[in-house]
Amino acid sequence: MTAPVTAAPGGTGGKLHRTLTLRDLIVYGMLFIAPMAPVGIFGTLDAKSHGAVALVYVVATVAMAFTAFSYAQMVRVAPQAGSVYTYARVGLGEGPGFIAGWMALLDYLLIPAVAYLFSGIALHALVPSVSQWVWTAVAVAVTTALNLAGVRTAALVGFLVLAMEIAVLLVFVVCAIFALSDRGAQRDWLSPLTGEAGFTTGAVVAAVSVAVLSYLGFDAIAAFAEEAAGGSERVARAVVTCLAVAGVLFVVQTYLAALLAPMSPAELAAKPAAQGSAFYDTVDSATGPWLHDLVAVSKAVGAAFAALAGQAASGRLLFAMARDRRLPGVLSKVDRSSGVPRAAVLGAAAVNLVAAVWAARRDDGLDRLVSVVDVGALVAFALLHLSVIGWFAVRGRGGELKPVRHVVVPLLGLAVVIAVIAKAAATAQIVGGLWLVAGLGVLGAEVLRKGPA
Repeated sequence: MTAPVTAAPGGTGGKLHRTLTLRDLIVYGMLFIAPMAPVGIFGTLDAKSHGAVALVYVVATVAMAFTAFSYAQMVRVAPQAGSVYTYARVGLGEGPGFIAGWMALLDYLLIPAVAYLFSGIALHALVPSVSQWVWTAVAVAVTTALNLAGVRTAALVGFLVLAMEIAVLLVFVVCAIFALSDRGAQRDWLSPLTGEAGFTTGAVVAAVSVAVLSYLGFDAIAAFAEEAAGGSERVARAVVTCLAVAGVLFVVQTYLAALLAPMSPAELAAKPAAQGSAFYDTVDSATGPWLHDLVAVSKAVGAAFAALAGQAASGRLLFAMARDRRLPGVLSKVDRSSGVPRAAVLGAAAVNLVAAVWAARRDDGLDRLVSVVDVGALVAFALLHLSVIGWFAVRGRGGELKPVRHVVVPLLGLAVVIAVIAKAAATAQIVGGLWLVAGLGVLGAEVLRKGPA
């Protein structure tokens, strides 16, 4: 058995309360991912993969399973808040741990801001008389209040929202099946898995590099390791379960949407402007505008609560780094009544609010904000995989070495992450590189301040 790391050496700060059930953990993960995450990028993936959009999500689920497996390995070693920051710290050392946390912060703080902005955009479309930035700020305020009320309160409300999202998805599935039985499919029944004319492995791989970004967020479950009532085993189960459930939901909805799509993959590739609304256009043509509006409302509410889960996770990451004296100590304080790291959550909320409202007040705000997320999490994933190898194979602290579990799987996961980073937008790579350089500067300054050990 692996001996878990139960305390952060030299750490300080408050202690979180173990109140979350397995259901609560899965709810947080699924909220952050969002059951209908493929809606916005369906058209892009359909065009890129030459119609094999369901196959793209099958492959993406398998690819991300390597990362989920590495999380499950390390959460047993270090069942603490902080997620990949904690795992890299114990598996690779203090320096790499800080860089992992620093890179994850870029993602954890900005992805909720993007989700808040999505919510503001959708709500403004439904109620145009209220400005987009006002809706965005309201979404931040409501979800922050829930997070401050306590992790169980937020999880309960989140469960209700998640149930609503899944209900809307089920309505789409039922309507799609009726439409297919009534009017038949627009494409060959196997085409979402095999592609249409011009299908190539390279096209699928290129689409997978985009599709894996739909899964970012399932890793947030690990941030609640200190608040899981069942300990590390329950967190590991939740991480794997969340990824599996999300994979099934993504494959089913994209398979049905591809069969009903009024435009072919070639037409979508020739008309990039139509890719963003391709899923909604499919819903309109198959069932009518009422389901379009229902999906839009679900996405608006769901985006705000995806941000709730992301904000909660980023608060735990700030808390863990502050407890280890990597960030100001005030962020490590835990409210006695709610058990929430209040200052850390408020700090995350402040960054979310500034970034989301700034973007909401600009015409190009969404593009600018979206272009810089994801790379931070992907770099952190890379350090996660190296942490597994470092803990079990290099340091030999995990007991008996199992080459497939402790070396081969992490290396496969690392290869997937590197491939996705290589395919990322140039802006994201530049911002991620600058953020990494800034983190190395902070780390170097701390080493110089403390002097040699």
